[in-house]
Amino acid sequence: MVPGVGTAMLLRQAIRGGRRGALATMAGMEVGVAVWAVAAGLGLSVLLVASEVAYQGLRIVGVCVLVWFGIKALFGRHEHTETAVTAGSGFRSGLVVNLANPKLAVFAISFLPQFVSPDAPNWVLLALAGLWVAIDTVWYLLVIAMLTRVMGWLRRAEIRTRLERFSGAVLIALGIRLALEA
Repeated sequence: MVPGVGTAMLLRQAIRGGRRGALATMAGMEVGVAVWAVAAGLGLSVLLVASEVAYQGLRIVGVCVLVWFGIKALFGRHEHTETAVTAGSGFRSGLVVNLANPKLAVFAISFLPQFVSPDAPNWVLLALAGLWVAIDTVWYLLVIAMLTRVMGWLRRAEIRTRLERFSGAVLIALGIRLALEA
């Protein structure tokens, strides 16, 4: 629940595309969470942890994605209309950010299995994965509801530009932090 990449993306997409853009981004993010959770449930993401090369490769991709989105937000053209984010582009942004996040994979592998006995069937872990997605969705819906309440303020051109640049700086900082982690 700690603000991070997902919250920064939601803020950016809410600024650019309003509630619809934020909801599309959240949907993409949750599909990404579901992919990692199901991969952990099926034992596939263990390969990522077992292979240093695979993990480092995904980490580098994650860094590039975060820095790219950050640069676009920080230095890009700041349109002041809600048409800047389509549902498809918001969904893709959320999906790419979460699929390129190695921390989600590691979290799924290390967190979910500790609640299931080793001899439990795969469906138990998959059910926990579904619960994780549901809780994450509720949390981001609350974030979007809060953003929607201040949308009038967020729509002001000068505030919108500042927040877009701020979210870009946050995404770049998170990318740099991910790059510096061992």
